[in-house]
Amino acid sequence: MIPSVTLKPLTWHPYLAPVEVADATPEQLEAMKVTPSNKKISEYVRTLAHDPESYVARTVLFNAIMYVEGGLAHADRELGALGASIVNGCKFCAVVHARRHANLTKSNDVVSALYFEQPELLGPRNAAVYRFARRLSAVPSQATVEDTAALRAVGLNDAEIIDLIHAVSIFGWANRLMHVLGHADSGK
Repeated sequence: MIPSVTLKPLTWHPYLAPVEVADATPEQLEAMKVTPSNKKISEYVRTLAHDPESYVARTVLFNAIMYVEGGLAHADRELGALGASIVNGCKFCAVVHARRHANLTKSNDVVSALYFEQPELLGPRNAAVYRFARRLSAVPSQATVEDTAALRAVGLNDAEIIDLIHAVSIFGWANRLMHVLGHADSGK
C-alpha cells in the first residue's frame, strides 16, 4: 500500500512586477476579466496582463482546452496536464493539476502513486493517459501510433485523444511560460 500524499499549494513569485489593478489600463482591466477564477486576480494573471492582447488569446485557448464541457473527462485532462508538468519540471503546475485531479476523482490514489514514483499502481486508463502525456511532453515526435492505440484500448475515442493532445500540448507552452516569468516555492 502506498502512503497518501498531501500537496499544499505553492506560491508563485514573478520576476517582473505584476500590473497593479489600480494602475491598469482599460485594456488590461478588460483582459483580466477572462480569468476563470472569480476569487482574485493572481500575480501570474497580472504579470501576463502586461500584454493584454496575448493574455486574452492565451486564456481563451486555455479555458477552451481545459474547462470545456464534453469530450475528454476533466480528470483525464488534469492527469495529462500533471504528466506534462512533471516532465517539464513545473512544480507549481504539477501541484495545481494534481490537486484538481484529486478533487475531481475524490481520491488522491493516482496522485500519490505518481508522487511516490510508482506509476505501475495506476489502473489501465490512468496509466495510458499518463504514459502518453509523458511521451508527448518529453519528445513529441516519439509519441507513436502504438501510444494512440493504447489510449483507444482503454476506451478513448479520437475526439478524446485530440482533447488529451491539446491538454498536454498547452502545458508544454504554459510550463515554459511560468518558468521564464517567475518561480514557485512553498513560502509566501
